[in-house]
Order: sequence, then structure tokens, then C-alpha cells
Amino acid sequence: MMTKIVYNSCYGGFGISAEAIDRYWEIKGETHPDPEHWWYGDIKRDDPVLAQVVEELGEGANGRHAYLNIREIPEGTLYRIEEYDGMENVMTHDEYEWSVA
Repeated sequence: MMTKIVYNSCYGGFGISAEAIDRYWEIKGETHPDPEHWWYGDIKRDDPVLAQVVEELGEGANGRHAYLNIREIPEGTLYRIEEYDGMENVMTHDEYEWSVA
């Protein structure tokens, strides 16, 4: 099985649109939390609902300075999101060159 990871592929920073936020909570079947006590950055990047929203809305899911993409990796793979000036890359454990002490 594969896991979908949402990341920002342009300079600027991760963000999702108001339409994407509304759709996210609609799919989850939950009430949208108070914006003063909730931030979209609290959503895990491997959240299947977030990936669904990005797939459904396409560019409409992008925040103001974002261009969201999805990378699929095998379930159980160690990964992290590396960021430089807002541009992100999904890196897996086997994509690093490791040294042994």
C-alpha cells in the first residue's frame, strides 16, 4: 500500500486555501474549529483527507504562496519534509547517504 504525502513545491511556503479548509472539514464530517484556536499547519501531511482535498481541488487547494503536490511512498517508509525558503521536498530514509561512526 502507498501513503500520500502533501508538500509545497514552490518557494513561498505551505498553505491551503479557504476552499480547501472548508472541504477538509466537510469530508471529515466535523465542525470547522474556531480559526483563532486552529491552524491548517496542524494537519499532518500524510492525512488521507488532506491528500483527497488536494486531488479534488487541484490548484484551488493552493494557499497564497503555495503550489501543492503529492508524493506517494510505500506505507511504513521513514520520511521527512525538507524545506528551503518555503519550497519543500519529501525525503525518504533511503535517499540519504549515511555515514557510520
